[in-house]
Amino acid sequence: MVSSTIVRAIITATALVAPCAAEAENLMTAQGAAPAAPADAGQSPWQMRLRALGVITNDSGGVDGLPGSDLSFSNTLIPEFDLSYFFSNNISLELILGTTYAKVHGGGSISALDEVGETWLLPPTLILQYHLTDLGSFRPYVGAGVNYTMFYNQSGKSARSLDVKNSFGVALQAGFDYMIDDHWGVNVDAKKIFLRPDFDANVGGANVHGKAKLDPWLIGAGLTYRF
Repeated sequence: MVSSTIVRAIITATALVAPCAAEAENLMTAQGAAPAAPADAGQSPWQMRLRALGVITNDSGGVDGLPGSDLSFSNTLIPEFDLSYFFSNNISLELILGTTYAKVHGGGSISALDEVGETWLLPPTLILQYHLTDLGSFRPYVGAGVNYTMFYNQSGKSARSLDVKNSFGVALQAGFDYMIDDHWGVNVDAKKIFLRPDFDANVGGANVHGKAKLDPWLIGAGLTYRF
């Protein structure tokens, strides 16, 4: 699967970068250059990031009462903004903001519907993170939190109407920052959101109900700025 391939690549990259980062830190110290300051060394507790984000959905779901029905959803590339507050050197809370859209296609026994409709998503996500801070400029982290996705600007295509319900989800996260100096860094990040909203639609005059199993991977890279 595409998502598992991306995750393996990120894990491999992390494993390769960590010893290189540590060696670079040692070399800088040996040459008299000051390494990047620890996250709590006189810095503001606030941090922000701007990423380019790939939204890769799980193609699954269906219409109640229609055996063999399936759904698929379009993948997108969007900008994402997040804001973090550090309670300590290791613990932070991150709010992630962005918006995207998904085209919904019928599959399986309802594949003749082709594009059922389209909806926009606003999925603010709050994640509690743990950061490793003993690797110099290389700062990996993991996190877990909650997502609430709001669906708006919904429209039907082969369906006369489409109404996807707002829904809570669980979010898991792993990534790293590589700090260039005390304020600027680069970031690579992967999140998995378990999101399975209910929906209503009107198809050919008949009202139907079902569940969309979106469960998206959010794979991003961008810039970090620590105030």
